[in-house]
Amino acid sequence: MSQTNPYILVLYYSTHGATKTLAYAIAQGIEEAGMSARIRTVPTVAAETTTIKPAIPDEGDLYCTMDDLKDCLGLALGSPAYFGNMAAPMKYFWDSTVTLWLAGNLQNKPASVFTATGTMHGGQETTLLTMMLPLMHHGMIIVGVPYAEPALNRTHRGGTPYGASHVSGVAHDQPVSDDEREIAIAQGRRLAISAKALAQANWNR
Repeated sequence: MSQTNPYILVLYYSTHGATKTLAYAIAQGIEEAGMSARIRTVPTVAAETTTIKPAIPDEGDLYCTMDDLKDCLGLALGSPAYFGNMAAPMKYFWDSTVTLWLAGNLQNKPASVFTATGTMHGGQETTLLTMMLPLMHHGMIIVGVPYAEPALNRTHRGGTPYGASHVSGVAHDQPVSDDEREIAIAQGRRLAISAKALAQANWNR
C-alpha cells in the first residue's frame, strides 16, 4: 500500500463540541507520531428530508466523502453516545459504505473509536464497543488504549481501554480534563504507529 500523501482520517460527529475536542486531541497525537491527520465530520439527518444538505458546510470541518474514507491509512471514529450507540448521522454515514465493504477498501487498516456522554454512566463503553462493529465488518483492526498509558489509571472521568472518552456533565458544561486529553493524544499516537506498521505488512503470504 502506498500513497503520495498518507493520512489518518479522524471522523467525528459532535452536538455540543466535546467529541470534536477529543477529535482534535487525537489528531494532535497522530501528528506527533509523524503522520498527517485529516479531520472530517458528517452532516445531520432528519426523519424527513426536505432539503439537500450542501456538499460543503457553511462553517466547521468538511463533510467526509467516500474517497476520504477509502484512501486513509487508518481511522479514528468518534460520536457522542445516544442510548448506548453512535448518533444517527454517523450510523447513516456507515450504512452508506457498502460499496467500500464490497471492494474491501478498509481491510487490514487500523481503527480506533472515541465518544462523549453527559453522565458518568451514560453508555460510553457500549457506544465504543458498538462503533467497533461496522469497522470489524469492514475488516479493520481495532486499536485501543493500553493501561501502560498513565492517564488511563489516573482518570476520574472519561477514558477507557476501548477508546478515549469524555464526561461533559448533564448541562454539557464540563471541559475535557487533562487526563481525558492525554488519553486521546496517546490514542492518536498509537493509531499512527499502528498504521505505519500495518501499511508495510504483506497480507498475501
